[in-house]
Amino acid sequence: MSKVIVMNHPLIQHKIGIMRMKTTSTKEFRDLVSEVAMLICYEATRELPLADIEIETPLVKTIAKEIAGKKLCIVPILRAGLHMADGILNLIPNAKVGHIGLYRNEETLEPVEYFCKLPIDARDREIFVVDPMLATGGSSSAAITMLKNKGISKIHFLCLIAAPEGVERLKKDHPDVDIFIGALDERLNDKGYILPGLGDAGDRIYGTK
Repeated sequence: MSKVIVMNHPLIQHKIGIMRMKTTSTKEFRDLVSEVAMLICYEATRELPLADIEIETPLVKTIAKEIAGKKLCIVPILRAGLHMADGILNLIPNAKVGHIGLYRNEETLEPVEYFCKLPIDARDREIFVVDPMLATGGSSSAAITMLKNKGISKIHFLCLIAAPEGVERLKKDHPDVDIFIGALDERLNDKGYILPGLGDAGDRIYGTK
């Protein structure tokens, strides 16, 4: 079964509190998305496998550690996931990046796919799917299904804010995927938005509303 980990780190909670404020500027909101994503990734990568590697320090040869295998791939769900990916790349600059394009039909609330581009060796990597909001869970579940259909099995999901409904949907559809959440909110409203939430993350990142 998957793990659902809600962050309780004071820095994460402090930064999310600022993000929630409607007076927070576009630039500050954008910066905070990257910063919180980096902090969540720190926890999400805690159990990555390590391998021994022989290195030479300025003084002696010794055994150090490195992440085993083909390492990592970050897959943001467009468009709002892009700035989460930027933050994670600050922490793991050598990670490869894929992209999945989905949008939510405002009437049915179901995801519609329009783009998917992944590294050639994605199935050999630890995949971190990132999207700021886990609301109904439809888009996130669809994105993970797309990855599994391409033979990818080592998948983790990271988000800033989640609603209980979205968490339950993702656990039901993908019980093998660990979920890392910055803050777990109360519920969805009748339009499928998270309450108390922080508004539309994409619009706030790009200043489009």
